[in-house]
Amino acid sequence: MFVVALFSFYYLRQLDGLRRLQTETIDRNRRESLQLIRIQNDLNSLGLAMRDMLEDRDGYGLAAWRTEFRRLRVDFEDALSKGRNLEQRRQLRELLEQFWVTADQVFGLADGGWKARAEGIVVDSLQAQQASLSNNVARMLVANNEAEDAAAREVTAIYDRSEQNVYLFLFAMLISITAIALAAAHYNRRLITRIEALSLQRSTLARRLIGVQEEVFKSVARELHDDFGQILTAVGLMLRRGDVSEVKQVVQEALEKTRSFSQALHPTIIDDYGVEAGIERLVQTWSRQTGIPVDYQCEGRAKLPEGYAIHVYRIAQESLNNVAKHAKASEVEVRLDYDGGFLRMRISDDGVGIGAKRSGGLGLTAMKERAELIHANINIYRGPIRGTLVTLEVPTE
Repeated sequence: MFVVALFSFYYLRQLDGLRRLQTETIDRNRRESLQLIRIQNDLNSLGLAMRDMLEDRDGYGLAAWRTEFRRLRVDFEDALSKGRNLEQRRQLRELLEQFWVTADQVFGLADGGWKARAEGIVVDSLQAQQASLSNNVARMLVANNEAEDAAAREVTAIYDRSEQNVYLFLFAMLISITAIALAAAHYNRRLITRIEALSLQRSTLARRLIGVQEEVFKSVARELHDDFGQILTAVGLMLRRGDVSEVKQVVQEALEKTRSFSQALHPTIIDDYGVEAGIERLVQTWSRQTGIPVDYQCEGRAKLPEGYAIHVYRIAQESLNNVAKHAKASEVEVRLDYDGGFLRMRISDDGVGIGAKRSGGLGLTAMKERAELIHANINIYRGPIRGTLVTLEVPTE
């Protein structure tokens, strides 16, 4: 009995150390990475805002962008306040403070009528500081990923040592407890496999998120160079010919492209009118682009907690994208309703249905991660007859 008690105490200490490692390192790094990705997205929005400031298509002047800069500053502060890595937060705060000092200088010059000097500071200083911040955040994301890999290896090592000790203990015990010991070993092996798979999935997701982020930057750069560059060239040629009507048409098309581009990066309709209006617009746009009819119904209206709406929207967006890519569906149903303190969303199609090979893709993994962030329950499975059914239940309090 003394040997059993001693071994049990040692084994529980190993598990407790593993639990602390997962909580303090792996889960913390995941939360840190999500906040860093949020900061990187805000930096991207700053880059787009500075580009639009310099182009000044609407003629509002540089000072008109002060509100957008203030909004992004508040979001930066919120993201930094949720981080746990003191060194990373300190470094980012210092760089951001330098950026905001320069930004205040730009708006001060703009208010004083020194537009050219203000634009020069944007080109020479602000854009360089924004690029430096983006590079630092990218390096921090890589460092978090490496730390998570190291933690995953340490988890595996702890479990390997624990498994070895289990087998030694089983050998030391007599035949009378062999069956019980083997059952415990089988359970432990299943637990090891699940945790290793979870650690690998999180590590892979972090790497792929960084890759997707770089693809977004590449797509933004290509869109700005190819599409908007050609539009501006065409406007210049038309102005030389004095064809004002065509200039108006081209400028209107450019404005619509800019709005569409902005909505793709962040649907501001959610901030202004709520998640119901955002999903309704998403459904209409998606149906028009794909030619697939959508039966959309929404019952009731409730205010979601801060930051929940964008995750609900992205889950709906990814669900519809999966239908367009894989389902071969002829009709889609989208339902939203509020009941008993919950927002319930249901998206179904009459397509071929989800397959086992697609059950662990990046898109579905991201949907599940978003649901976990807002404490929601999500289920993705084949419909009762055919097609795929996605259900989401989000607490509104």
